[in-house]
Order: sequence, then structure tokens, then C-alpha cells
Amino acid sequence: MTTHNIAFTASHFSATEAGINILQQGGTATEAMVAAAAAISVVYPHMNSIGGDSFWLIDNPNQKTPTAIDACGRAATNTTPYNTLTQIPERGGLSALTQAGTIRGWQKALELDEHAALPLSKILAPAIELAREGFTVTKSLQAGCEKLAAANNTNDAFKNLYIPNGKPLQAGQHFKNPKLAATFEYLAKHGLNAFYEGALANSFAADLAKAGSLITAGDIANTKAEVVTALNANLSGIDCYNLPAPTQGVHSLQIIGAVNKLKHLAKTDADWTHLIVEATKQSFTHRPSLWADPDLLGGDYKNALTDDRLSQLANNIDMSKAKQWPFNAEPGDTVWMAARDKNGQLVSFIQSIYWEFGSGILMSEGGFVWNNRGLSFSLNNQDTNAIAPNKKPAHTLNPAMAKFNDGRRLAYGTMGGEGQPQTQAAVFAGYAWRNKSIKQAISDPRWLLGRTWGDTSTNLKIEKGLVFHIEHELNQRDHDWVSVDNNNEMMGHAGAILDTPTSLEAATDPRSDGRATVTTAGTQCQK
Repeated sequence: MTTHNIAFTASHFSATEAGINILQQGGTATEAMVAAAAAISVVYPHMNSIGGDSFWLIDNPNQKTPTAIDACGRAATNTTPYNTLTQIPERGGLSALTQAGTIRGWQKALELDEHAALPLSKILAPAIELAREGFTVTKSLQAGCEKLAAANNTNDAFKNLYIPNGKPLQAGQHFKNPKLAATFEYLAKHGLNAFYEGALANSFAADLAKAGSLITAGDIANTKAEVVTALNANLSGIDCYNLPAPTQGVHSLQIIGAVNKLKHLAKTDADWTHLIVEATKQSFTHRPSLWADPDLLGGDYKNALTDDRLSQLANNIDMSKAKQWPFNAEPGDTVWMAARDKNGQLVSFIQSIYWEFGSGILMSEGGFVWNNRGLSFSLNNQDTNAIAPNKKPAHTLNPAMAKFNDGRRLAYGTMGGEGQPQTQAAVFAGYAWRNKSIKQAISDPRWLLGRTWGDTSTNLKIEKGLVFHIEHELNQRDHDWVSVDNNNEMMGHAGAILDTPTSLEAATDPRSDGRATVTTAGTQCQK
């Protein structure tokens, strides 16, 4: 039997090509992921950039638990001006209030990888070529440009690049970003640390200051990535992993943990949808004590994944009736990717700038936008997530991984702001408990509870393909729901790599511009 030995999946095909290219050159999964992370920041600049954050789960053969990396930027050293505000601006300088941690995360992952040996020039080459030679604008990128065309407080550099002459980029257009190409060439020559110190970093600080941001050159230089202990929940013999606070990884694990307690009661599509939606409500009710800078969380967080707590959440779920829900979800544009190399290293990775195009402040010499992740801070000083100097914000990003007793490993995740835990639960439950293939678990119709992009409603959004089968039962159980089009981007861009002792599979989301590739020597199987 032929064994497929490398795989990559991403929400844009250019990122998959970049990752596979590195893997075929003998590179490791972490090297491939850095290559893809750089490439996707070029072609999906509305979803992510090197001005944002990233989080990693890295699992090596015979490693008991995955290594977790938190590359979350902290708030500026000076946050005093926010004390007089009633709302953090959505765009502009004051929305750019946290460091950009993602490249620190790339650094840390490469440092930890004992087999990483490729030069940065080779790793960053795909991104440099895409930025220098150009690529075809997608409908997703066009939509992001159109939305930002109406936004206030974006800077001239942003407008000149993405809304030239007042006209947003259009799908099918050929687009180049020479400044971003030059940035990657500079980093390839001087090292990733040159993003944070030196002439290039000083130009970022100058652009941010001009826009009114409080991020200084000192804040940029002090950006750190940390190796942290992955959260773990053992669910009926499956070890499920996610990132700890400040991410919402605890919610992702709580939801599937509560579902695990009641899965024997779920017989139909309607049952499973109801169960996961209600488990989401139970977990998200506790967000104020679970979702913030880890240094400020107490007993509720420490006990969040105990068997007793998961049982409490499950016991509050009524399988015959939906609970009322006023939940306001935060939107988030993000990219999730996974890689598996020839040595069996498996990576689940995610990076983001939060909202589409983040702060809308483009680095004039860097060619990328800074994040607006600080929007998730609270201006209420009584909140655990209240804004404060050098503090980590509540973070939506959370890559997932599961290890089965029979040797199977599953790296999975999605973009979608606070929809991430919901989509993760649908994908995981579909594969692990509902006998779906990993491809089917990702492509099947999904749902989203709560508010989404440009919407104020907090109800349940369900794709039409699923509504057709469960509409009557939704009404019987008193769900407040609305039907949305199939393959709706609001449902996230999910993906997965399934590594078993005898096979390797990869899947990507039909809602994205992605590609999943499984490869042997000289052979590619795209899905």
C-alpha cells in the first residue's frame, strides 16, 4: 500500500502551493507553514497580514502532547487616552492598539524545530514572487476592498493600494504589492527580527504615530511569542487540544465536551444542530470569566474543562427546547492552515488581523495593514478584559488538534471570529462521532449563532441545505433562526488534515478559495 507522506491545506490555493513547495523540497511542516503564512498574507490581505497575530499547535511523532505557541500582541505601553472614550474606534490609528505578534510566532516555531534547515530566502520566496509578480484578485478580496471603501479613518497608503482612484480592487484584476515584496526580501536578508528592530520597524512606528496610534518603536521591539501549555480535554478516549487564554480555545473544548456528554441523545441532523447550538450558549454564557489575558483569570478558568464543569454545562441543555439567547458575536477575518511533513510533524496554525483589513492603516514602506485586535478590549474598568497597558486582549483565534487512541491525528480549524468554536464543533463531531468523512464534515451545510459582519441580529443563521431537513424541528424547539445561502462565507473557511497509521487525507472548505493537497514523491492528489 502506497503511503501519502506530506499534506497541506489552506483557504487560498496559493498558500497551499507555497506550503507544498517547501514540503517537496524536504522542508518541515513548520517551515512550510511559515512559507504559506507569508504567501497568504499577500493574496488574502483582507483576512490576515504580518501586522497581526498567530497561534500554533505543533505535534511531532511520539510526542505526547502538542507544543503550543502564543504569538499574541499586547496593548501599547500607553493606553491613557482610551480612558476618555466610550468606544474604541473601529478603524484608524486608535484601533491599532496592540503589537503584531505573528512573525514572532514564525520565529519561535522555527527555533523549536530541530529539523528546520532551509534558509529564509527559500521559505519566503513564494510570498516574494506573489507580491512582486502579482496575483488574481478573488471575489473575497473584492468584497473586503468594497467594505473598506466606505470606512472612515483608513490612511492614504491604504487607499492608494486597495482603493486606487476611489475604485476598490475587482475580482479578476491582476494586482501587485511591490512594497510587501520588498519587506519579505528585507526579512530574508536580515532575519525575522528585523521586523521588530531597525530601519523597517522604525518606519512602522512612524506610520502608526502619523495615524494616531499609541504603538511605539519600543512596543514593537518588545513583542514576544511564548511557548504555552496546550489546553486538553479527553473526550471518550480522544485527546482534544486547543490554545489557552487569551484565546477562546477553552470555549471550543467546552462545547465539544458538553456535546460528548449528550451525544447518545442525538439521532438526527436536527438533534445534532440543536445540541451543538445549545452547548455553545452554555459555554459562551461564561465568557466574562474565561476569555481574557490569562494572568487575570481565576478559578472558573482553571476548572473550565473538568468533568464536573462539563457535566454542569450538559445538564443545563434541554434537548427539546432552545434557550433564549442575546449573544452578540464579534466578527473576525482570519486564515487557518495545516501541514504534515515527511517526518510526521503535524501543524495546526492560525493568523489574523481581526476585522477585514484590520485597522485600515497600511505601512507605507511595509505594504501591509496593522491589526485592530484591540477592539476586543472592554472600556469598562470592572471587566476582566478591560484595556490596560501591555495586556493581551481576548482573542478569537484558536487552532485545534485531536489525537485518537488508535493513532489517528486530526488538525482542524477555521476562520470566523467567534463562530470558530461552533464550526470546530460541527467539524469535529461530524468526523469523530457522526461517521462522516473529513471532507463531508467540512463541506456539509452549517450554522452560526450570533451577530456577524455588518449585522445586528443575534439569532441562529442556518444554510439552506440544512434548513430543508430540519426546519420543522427548529420551530418545534423554539429556535430563533433565519435561512442563509449555502456555502456562505459567514460560516467560516474550515479545513483539516487527517493523519492515520495507514493513510493521509486533507480537506478544504468550498466556502473559500482554498486547496487541500496530499502528496507522495512526484504525485499530487488535490481535493
